[in-house]
Amino acid sequence: MRVHRELAGSLPKFTRAVVTIGTFDGVHLGHRQIIAQMKEEAARIAGETVIITFHPHPRKIVSSVPGDIKLLTTLDEKISLLDQAGIDHLVIVPFDHTFSNQSAEEYVRDFLFRYFTPHTVIIGYDHRFGKSREGNYQLMKSYGEQLGFEVKEISEQLINEIVISSTKIRHAITEHAIETANQFLGYPYFFEGKVIEGNRLGRTIGYPTANLHISSEEKLIPGNGVYAVTVTGPDESGSTLKGMMNIGYRPTVDGKKKVIEVNLFDFEGDLYGNILQVHLHHYLRGEVKFEGLEALKKQLAADKTAALSLL
Repeated sequence: MRVHRELAGSLPKFTRAVVTIGTFDGVHLGHRQIIAQMKEEAARIAGETVIITFHPHPRKIVSSVPGDIKLLTTLDEKISLLDQAGIDHLVIVPFDHTFSNQSAEEYVRDFLFRYFTPHTVIIGYDHRFGKSREGNYQLMKSYGEQLGFEVKEISEQLINEIVISSTKIRHAITEHAIETANQFLGYPYFFEGKVIEGNRLGRTIGYPTANLHISSEEKLIPGNGVYAVTVTGPDESGSTLKGMMNIGYRPTVDGKKKVIEVNLFDFEGDLYGNILQVHLHHYLRGEVKFEGLEALKKQLAADKTAALSLL
């Protein structure tokens, strides 16, 4: 997949481009149905699939409360997932107030047609574009007739399925229903973090942990508790390690600072500075304040047995 981050002067001349437009947050199973539709159409006309997405997320620009936006995938994660899905081109359009203030006609003529000269545009029945969301599917279809491109509809059923899926995934992740989230995603939910210095308490009770710093403020972090996870890395071989993760305030220790800490099974070594990709599989339990470190150690042993059984 070729990734394009600028419009003027950098885009290739696409071959019978089959284009769709959207945020594709999570690239979940609903999105993959659209991708399958695109690939089928492109194969029929010997064309190329082109996904147009926006960065930053449009709601960060137009929303009155932009900080509330939490995403299932960072931009880099979305790029990786779309690449795996077999898309030919991903165009990341810088989204700002100037772009959002285009009229519907400017959006189609000066953006979509000018830069992409599409053969086919595939959009949802409820797709809105242009300033104040004045453009709709019927208007896009009429511009297509004028400019010479086809417009095909993503069904209402699939659009509703995508909206429901995204909402359910976000809710499931925050409410510990990891299996449900993974079912809608089509893969285990994951995030990346850099291993930073902790208080090294874990190693004193036989469960050393990697404390993670999540650099993306937009990434949706699961609800507090203990999880069975697999971790990609830390070396470049792409090896996968089993482990358990705690998200929360560690009430038995101090209860003051929220942490994300992962205990990797069957691993020894220095992880500081490494980037780990954590894949969530099962929720084990909520945070509990134990009477002391011995009680905590006993519970961690039980957690490890449960995690290994589930993984």
